Amino acid sequence: MRFLNGRVLDPILCAKSPKGWGTQISRFSNIRPKFSGPLARVAQALLVACVVCFSVGATDPQARFNDLGHKMMCTCGCGQVLLECNHVGCTVSGGMRDELTAGLATGMNDSLILQSFVQKYGATVLAAPTTQGFDLVAWIMPFLVAAVALVGTILLVRNWAKNQAQLVHVGADGKARPPGIGAEMRDRIRRETETD
Repeated sequence: MRFLNGRVLDPILCAKSPKGWGTQISRFSNIRPKFSGPLARVAQALLVACVVCFSVGATDPQARFNDLGHKMMCTCGCGQVLLECNHVGCTVSGGMRDELTAGLATGMNDSLILQSFVQKYGATVLAAPTTQGFDLVAWIMPFLVAAVALVGTILLVRNWAKNQAQLVHVGADGKARPPGIGAEMRDRIRRETETD
């Protein structure tokens, strides 16, 4: 291992060339990282701030309890989120909250806790479908149906507009007339609406 000014040098860069040691180092010494300068430092600071913001509370048991409790449904039949079940005399939500607290106390991660609830109560305990496997259909299907309905509506309107332009008025004599109210129709309207 070679050192230059107290720094460890890469053995590939320190290979001895015919001109001697370190000649290849000077060739690469002018290479600067692509992301350097004040803008890169600001980006790094923002990245660190984001990581800190999202990781705050990740280990807080109360925050995890609230987060997981809002991802599950109460199974008493009230159709409410576990932590918001206001069903009078609900005995199920209290037990589920105790199970959640016990799961957090054992040190299981969030995924394992949710899996244990799914195994015990079924997939209906989840407030939202997962983003894996067949549950993806629940996320994709509304957008797919909306897209199909939009395309169908556009095609239907275009078809109506196309058929409307092809309508031809035919007079009493069987000849085609330009669209609009003809003289015969005006006379008929006048006769029927005249009052004596």
